[in-house]
Amino acid sequence: MRAADALLLPVFALLALVPFSFGDFTAYQLSLFILYGIVGQGIALCWGRVGILPLGQAMFFGLGAYLGGGALIWAEGNWALLLPCLVLAILLPALLAGLVALVVFRRQTGSGPFFSLITLALSMLTYQIALTASDLTGGFNGLTGIPPLPGTDPWGNLYWVILGTLLVTTLGTTWVLRAPIGTLWSAVAQNEARLSFLGYNVAGLKALAFAGSAALAALAGALYASQQGIVSPQTLGYVLSGELLIWTAVGGRQTVLGPVVGAILIGFLSSELRDGFALWEVLLAAIFIGVVLLMPQGLGGLARPLLDKLSRKRETPARDVIIPLSDAPSQPDLSFSDVEVTMGSVHILRGLSFDMKDPGLHCVIGPNGAGKTSSFNALSGLLPVSKGAIHWNGRDVTGRLPHQVARLGIARKLQVPMIFHDLSVADHLNIAIWAQNLTARDALRPVGFRRRNEMMDELFTLFPFLCDEQKTAGELSLGHRQMLEFAMSVMNKPTLVLLDEPCAGLSKLETTEMTGAIARMRERFGISALIVEHDFSVVETLSDHIYVLHQGQLLAEGTLDQIRANADVQAVYAGGSK
Repeated sequence: MRAADALLLPVFALLALVPFSFGDFTAYQLSLFILYGIVGQGIALCWGRVGILPLGQAMFFGLGAYLGGGALIWAEGNWALLLPCLVLAILLPALLAGLVALVVFRRQTGSGPFFSLITLALSMLTYQIALTASDLTGGFNGLTGIPPLPGTDPWGNLYWVILGTLLVTTLGTTWVLRAPIGTLWSAVAQNEARLSFLGYNVAGLKALAFAGSAALAALAGALYASQQGIVSPQTLGYVLSGELLIWTAVGGRQTVLGPVVGAILIGFLSSELRDGFALWEVLLAAIFIGVVLLMPQGLGGLARPLLDKLSRKRETPARDVIIPLSDAPSQPDLSFSDVEVTMGSVHILRGLSFDMKDPGLHCVIGPNGAGKTSSFNALSGLLPVSKGAIHWNGRDVTGRLPHQVARLGIARKLQVPMIFHDLSVADHLNIAIWAQNLTARDALRPVGFRRRNEMMDELFTLFPFLCDEQKTAGELSLGHRQMLEFAMSVMNKPTLVLLDEPCAGLSKLETTEMTGAIARMRERFGISALIVEHDFSVVETLSDHIYVLHQGQLLAEGTLDQIRANADVQAVYAGGSK
């Protein structure tokens, strides 16, 4: 049992003692704050784990409350009718949340601020709808006369239902966060572009997290309707959304129980101050500001380093599961046909055309601004193509998203290594190999095994530092980060890997190691590469064929000797004009 798990026992033991020690009224209050804490667990999932901030989470809480309250009224205590309606009360807000996230994140990464504002706007919109659609919602007075769950009493045993729900959501959230999907969500927060280049649908990962958070909010809302007996438009509004964020921040957005602790502490503090202190809201605001400034990770963040340390000590090594590499021949067939890329009035690529149909190591050279990296970006889906077409193995890949291009067998390594700073070396290797081998079932199952393949074994030999799997990527030197990203790029034996200055910032020894690894991947696994490189010694070492770009066009191509003898190339590199 992990150290963090051991905390669940005393926390829930204390909560279980409340009705016996403080009476039914306190238990009634506590159950309400627990429901808010469950919503906070969903906010923490998005904000603390995935790095997206929902500003309108009360919308899903209120939707769950209205739908759950309506189901309780309609079913009239019949569990056969009530149960599927309550399931729908949870699923419908979750589906809505997933759809909103997909729409926002589908075409653009890094859309966090727009997403936050959209969720806030939706919360305000649903609040106004609830006010005006009085036939459905009861308008300003709300939906009244809601009975409790059959067999429960809001002032009695409903507390145990809510406490049991908290236990389920806590264990369930903890389970999921320890599964591969939890690692992928952490990776999204740290470098979503890197995930896209590995073949992950980042928009889908964000949508899944947001849908999960909405499901938690809707579940809490349905129980809220049973406990309160009334649902008003305020349950959908931005005021409650803001309060939920504050409680989550105070308790700790990177812990599972932190939001619950924050909701309980702030909830009871508010109830005590509201009647006896005129400026109680000012005091609460000051507490919130103090926590944000002095404890940015909240109260739960204070104990997290110790818990993480103890948890690592208790972890047992995962067993290895060998995954065979594809034995399909790696035959690249890439063509640029009059490709133009413009940014405003600036022409980045000017009718670039070339073909790469032979396997091997192909170098792309040219002066700064020639369009080398831009051609990679156009192929990878990072830059929109304004004219022309890019074909890969007979398919038009013009305008495809990065993860779609990656799934066609084109990997990408950037000049500045793209890593997940706070994740371990083992996490990086797992994320890379999961990209092609992770099932939906295994994504939600805590890792009790580790996938390996022949490529990983070879990479351990080429880069011995990878064996120190518990070291975080942020602790690695620049050279080792370059090598780690290269290892991730080739892990699943792509047909073609795009290497943008793979030896940038490396020492002479590290450069030798990297070029040796590139050559080895070609020799043993048949991986072809397009390599942008300014270091001509690297070009001399690796190149089977060279493309020279100049001013967004192909200037020349051929073997190293042919390029050296080309008068146009000589003129460009001498500082003249062709």
